[in-house]
Amino acid sequence: MDSRNGLGAPQETSDADIESFFESAPPLRDSFNVSRKVKEFIERNSRSFENGRSTRVVCVTSGGTTVPLEQRCVRFIDNFSSGHRGATSTEYFVKAGYAVIFLHRRGTCQPYCGSLPEDSLLDCFELTEDSTVQACPSHAEAVKRAIRNHHAAVEEGLLLKLPYTTIFEYLQILRVIAISMRSIGSCGMFYLAAAVSDFYVPWESMAEHKIQSAAGPLDMRLAPVPKMLSVLRNKWAPAAFCISFKLETDPKILLEKADKALRKYKMHMVVANELSTRNEEVVVISSSDRIAVRREHQNEDVEKHLIDLLVERHAVYIEKSSTVALTGEVV
Repeated sequence: MDSRNGLGAPQETSDADIESFFESAPPLRDSFNVSRKVKEFIERNSRSFENGRSTRVVCVTSGGTTVPLEQRCVRFIDNFSSGHRGATSTEYFVKAGYAVIFLHRRGTCQPYCGSLPEDSLLDCFELTEDSTVQACPSHAEAVKRAIRNHHAAVEEGLLLKLPYTTIFEYLQILRVIAISMRSIGSCGMFYLAAAVSDFYVPWESMAEHKIQSAAGPLDMRLAPVPKMLSVLRNKWAPAAFCISFKLETDPKILLEKADKALRKYKMHMVVANELSTRNEEVVVISSSDRIAVRREHQNEDVEKHLIDLLVERHAVYIEKSSTVALTGEVV
């Protein structure tokens, strides 16, 4: 089910397939407010300047999409993803001066919470004798740091968090973000770390109510999710800097498949990561080179060095884009 190279299964997708997917999808809840928040966030940051340049905006996608099996959903197919990479990367993007739209799966890892216990709400606080709530001494500093950093990012207008659960929500919100980011051209970036479903049950063919087990064995045909990387790259936000991910369990095929995704979908960079070593090392592939990115010690995030590299390459891309803007060349 899982596709870390961006958005959907590796089949050819026509414009008609894409339009059919969106037309048949259930309406996005609160779509007006989602669109308003995204537009205002991008406009506000596109007018902000620091060190002589406008603020750059990155959309970080994080977590895994679900595939509902019923319209009034009780059962669903899920994709494995803790959201750690997206959440941690968001912190480093903010530190690098980027404004981040964090499109994340509900219930997955959140920025600035990596140092908190897994059951953070219950483990981080305690009741005193007079029944007031206070941070546990063992976690007090981590709680203060998480709250301080999160509030700073939000108050400075550098973090907008948008949640999703289903494949329908994810792709609809991503389209809203991408079309809105078209206005900032090469200053926009997409960091597509979400685990996106390869297959789904079309809404119109889905059972309305809970599927009854008394009916016997379940025979269900899944349709391929239309591949959206090309339309994102070519139509929704053609000038944005695009990074996708490729996750495999077999290291023998990982780099080959990442390179294929780079060329097929015209990505600027593809981050190749093997499941068993993804927290220690990744390989970043571009049209000109392959760079191994490793964490230098046990308590360090590999994302720190990954984001440093991407920020550097994005700056080069922006400079190059400005020199070819009048030629119509695709960078």
